[in-house]
Amino acid sequence: VMTESSGNDAISIFIQLALIAIGVPFKLVRPHSCEVEVIGKPKTRFPDLTVLQDIHLTLTEKRLTITRKMPPPRLVVEVVSPGTESNDNYKRDYQHKRDQYAAIGVPEYWIVDPEREWVMVGTLVSVAYQFVIFRGNDAIVSPTFPELKLTAAIVLEA
Repeated sequence: VMTESSGNDAISIFIQLALIAIGVPFKLVRPHSCEVEVIGKPKTRFPDLTVLQDIHLTLTEKRLTITRKMPPPRLVVEVVSPGTESNDNYKRDYQHKRDQYAAIGVPEYWIVDPEREWVMVGTLVSVAYQFVIFRGNDAIVSPTFPELKLTAAIVLEA
């Protein structure tokens, strides 16, 4: 597992606190610590932020790993490390992880990109994500957590 930059870490924790503030139980919102089994290579991912389902608390008592046999997490957030579109960081978050999370049925996937100054919210439709891009003072719309009141700027400035 790669260590996170302090900026990426701050963004993940900020979103965690925002979710807790709207009533998502603390124990369901996991920054960096939750392992998610995916299809392909690598076989597991450690998202910057994972929102579990209630059933995961029982299923992950021994190890905080969501296997492919379990229901998927409710939300996965990845904060993109700097890089151009040909860069490994970019490909990992925008292509590989996106496809892996879609394949296991994660209903909502956020890509937070401080360098490009946007937050992309992907909603799983059939087998692929449909993304909406939020910038600046755009209010982020989360289908899973509609009561979340955040703008792209607030998240990116965390």
